[in-house]
This record gives sequence, structure tokens and C-alpha cells, in this order.
Amino acid sequence: MLFARRLVLALLLAVLSLAPARANPMLLVDMDNFNVLYAQEAGQPWHPASLTKMMTAYVAFEQIAAGKVTLDTPVVVSKNAFNEAPSKSGLPVGSALTMQDALYVMLVKSANDISVAIAETVGGDEATFVAMMNDASARMGLTATHYTNPNGLHDPAQVTSARDLAVLSLYIRQSFPQYLPIFGTGTVVLNGKKLDSENKLLGSFAGTTGMKTGFVCASGLNLVATVERNGRRLLAVVLGGSSGRDRNERAAELLLKGLNGAIPPSGQTVLTLANDVGAAPVDMRSLICGKDAKTYVAGQEAAFPLGLKGQPSNLIDTIVPASYVATDLGRMAVGVSLPRPRPDHPALYPVEIDEASLTGDLRPSLSAAPTVSTTPVPRPRPATR
Repeated sequence: MLFARRLVLALLLAVLSLAPARANPMLLVDMDNFNVLYAQEAGQPWHPASLTKMMTAYVAFEQIAAGKVTLDTPVVVSKNAFNEAPSKSGLPVGSALTMQDALYVMLVKSANDISVAIAETVGGDEATFVAMMNDASARMGLTATHYTNPNGLHDPAQVTSARDLAVLSLYIRQSFPQYLPIFGTGTVVLNGKKLDSENKLLGSFAGTTGMKTGFVCASGLNLVATVERNGRRLLAVVLGGSSGRDRNERAAELLLKGLNGAIPPSGQTVLTLANDVGAAPVDMRSLICGKDAKTYVAGQEAAFPLGLKGQPSNLIDTIVPASYVATDLGRMAVGVSLPRPRPDHPALYPVEIDEASLTGDLRPSLSAAPTVSTTPVPRPRPATR
């Protein structure tokens, strides 16, 4: 019986080891000159998952720059936002954060509810904001990209490519460098609870400065990572990872090869890299979450074992990522018009004030000059005996 069990196990492992390893999209770009150092399926349409939130942030940054909203604008969790699927902030309907805090919670925790709340705050409603996302995408020349929601929850029509994600990342870095610390933050503390980033390179790969992770079954595990080390600034995109380990180790290996000069420039820039326009996006659902997942993951592990137990790893550094404390502003009334400010009332009998005569803490509306009163003053009461 024992021999039979061992034989079955050996046969199963042999079958799993023969499972084909998929070559998913990967891209490595020098951020200083946009040179492509490595590209694999970089133009293949792919579901972005929460990498969508990078564009949500970009549109918010644009509207802040235009003066339409500010970093202090309250972002209120509507019922529509609250009903989004996890990952979420944990805030109830009507709760509010400042725009700045909302951006931190959205990008670090990857909170789907806060993504929608930001969209509603900036665009007035979610549909209008999504149109703004697609407008920004068109202006950037992201020919493989189309958005249907601001958080990346799966929709078959929500697509991008590794190439487009790299271009979007470069736009964020060049246009809005003041917000890059958000992408490099490892933890947000909200109401005493730690909301951690899934970008594990922040705590284990020296020089990592950001940016974002994403996952839905149809996309696999996605990552955009930026690194600055020894005067080099590189950006890596890995899409369709079979696990967090697979995604993170592949990105780290790609970045190390770039940093060490092991990958010569391709002679192409990310801007001239072509998308596979018209190709259907890959759907990883059956391989990541379906009946074929176990076999597929085993095949990926056999082909790329870095980081598995007993295997070497590229993620060997110990870094304490930046942390940020967000403030819950409490519940705010939704759909209630705020009272309009009272109009100014000019004085009927204006009196010019000689500012030179003002002393102490007198306000400009008060005269400092002594006045002579014609009103009789009551005589003092006689002393009693």
C-alpha cells in the first residue's frame, strides 16, 4: 500500500512538472531615457486589476492642479462606493477623508470603495470620471487601454498592456513627482488599523520607490515597480503572476539584471514599442482561480522556483517602508446642500479710521479716539453709615 501511494505521488509530481509554464508580459524600462531593456509580450492586452488605480490617481492629480479640487477636499464614502467588493477601507457610509488621505488609502491599501469615492468627488459621478480616465488615456497614447471603472474590479472590457502601464507610470513621475511618496508608502494607519501594501519589494528589495500591485482572477497577479539604485532608475512591469512570490521574484530578477548591466538596451524606447491593437485580452481565470490552477501553479513553480522554500531569493533586503496616518473625518451628510454664506453688508454710515491712532488690540472697525458723552452720568450714591 505504501509503495502504491509513493508511485501515485511520483506520477502526479511528474505530470505537474510537465505542465507548460506560461510566458506572461514583462517589461523593463530605463526611466531616464525611456530605453526598453527587456520586453516580453509587452503589447499584449491584459486586464489591469488594481493597476487601474494609477490612472484614477493621475486624473485626480490633474484636477487638483486645475483647481477643481484640493488635497483638503472631503471625499465621502457614498452608498455606491461602500457597496464595492473588497479590498476596502472599512469606513461606513457617510464617512469622509481628505483627498490627500483618500489617495493614500486608495494607492496603499488598494481600497476599491475609496477609488469610487474619489471618482464621485472629482467627476461628480462615477461614469463622468471614467470618461475622464479614458480621455487621459487617449492623450497619453495608451492604444491598448480602456477603462470601465476606477478601481479595477473585473470587467471584460477593462484592458491595458505592460507597455501602456509603463507609459502611464512615466507620466505620473514626470508630471506629478510631488505625489510619488504615496506610491512608496508601505502602510497607512486608519482608525488605529494598519492597512498594508501588497508591494513586498518595498520591504525586501533595496532602492524600491513604488508603485502598485493588482489582482483579479482574470489577470493573475500584476505589479509595476520602480527602483533607484547606484544612479540608475528602472521601471519593471510584470503581469499575470501565478502567486505573489512569482510576481515579486520575477520583477526583482528583471530589475537586478538591469541594474547589473546584464541586459543591453534594445534600441527601442517605450514610446515606440507597439501594442497588439485588436488582440483579445488574455483571461487567466481558469489558470489562477479555476480547476486548472493547481496544475498551472505547479508548472510555474517548476519553471521559476526562486523564493520557494529551500531556494535562493532576490528579496533578501530588510527595509522599513514608510508609514502614513490618515484621519477619519467622521460622517458627513450626503445630498444635503450646505448653507450659502451671508452676503456682505456695507455700513450705512461709514466712518474713516485713522490707523495711526489705533493702539493695542483694537479692531479697525472701532475708533481709538476718546469720545465726549453728553449723556448725564448718575451721581454716586451717598455713603451709608
